[in-house]
Amino acid sequence: MHSMNKIDHLALDGHALELFLAVLEEGSVTAAATRLGLTQSAVSHALNKLRRIVGDPLFAKSGRGIVATAHAQALAAKARALIDEMRSFAGGVTFEPASAQLSLTIAANDFQRDLLLPRFFDHVAAQVTSLNLRVIPSQSPSPAMLRENRCDLLITPLPPSGVDIVQKRLLQDHYVCYYDPKARATPATRGAYLAARHVTVVYTDNERLDFDRRLAANGFHRDIAISVPSFSGVPSFLRGSQMLASMPSLLATGVMHGFARVRIPLASRTRTLAELPMFMVWHQRYQKDPAHRWIRSQLETVAATASHPAPAKT
Repeated sequence: MHSMNKIDHLALDGHALELFLAVLEEGSVTAAATRLGLTQSAVSHALNKLRRIVGDPLFAKSGRGIVATAHAQALAAKARALIDEMRSFAGGVTFEPASAQLSLTIAANDFQRDLLLPRFFDHVAAQVTSLNLRVIPSQSPSPAMLRENRCDLLITPLPPSGVDIVQKRLLQDHYVCYYDPKARATPATRGAYLAARHVTVVYTDNERLDFDRRLAANGFHRDIAISVPSFSGVPSFLRGSQMLASMPSLLATGVMHGFARVRIPLASRTRTLAELPMFMVWHQRYQKDPAHRWIRSQLETVAATASHPAPAKT
């Protein structure tokens, strides 16, 4: 087997490594093929070639999906490092947007996605030859998303921490209290706010909003009637009801259009309780990459012009 490896190791190619990582992350050949825009047979063919080169089955069937062998798990970090090396080898020292064909994956939840990414796409697409943008949910983001190259950039109010993780603030928003003025009076006091039932967001990985965690840490407990997995799920529950929803103020021109809003009435401490900064986060490996730097600057430009709705009435 070893002599064969000696002959075969130069047959390794970057596309096969990318395929291998996609199958590993998606846990399925079909899902990996969809993600990379390839046929299943193309993915299977590349995997078989890789199996011959490394002398390991790489994946075993498990129920409906597949599970990586111990050897495949060990190879993942090496595969990512090799792809990084190839990228820097091909990268050159400059980046020419006009001739660029970009494929980007950005992780963002629905608030950041809707606020920034349509305008980001238009802004960048106008300057490059072609742009493909894949948006994935960030949920409660982990450093692994960036370390494992699952995304090029992450947009989040809660940047994951790590010595190899870099962040920069894009904008500052704050939570306000939304309600249906046709169905209830303005919740002007702390008593009225805490007496009401609330609609909130709990991501599918069971993570509460940072706002809810901060309220709890300060001894405030909301009566949560309804939890939905994203901000866009809130309006249909709030409309016509007496409930309240505490959501970012910048949603007033988006999904919360048509609802009334007031500052959250929880005494002087609310200023910090209600703060909502927004960061872009990336891995250290891209810090000096010319294309990545250009993309970050484009996102900053778009964030700087993100609409600021009128302040909530006090």
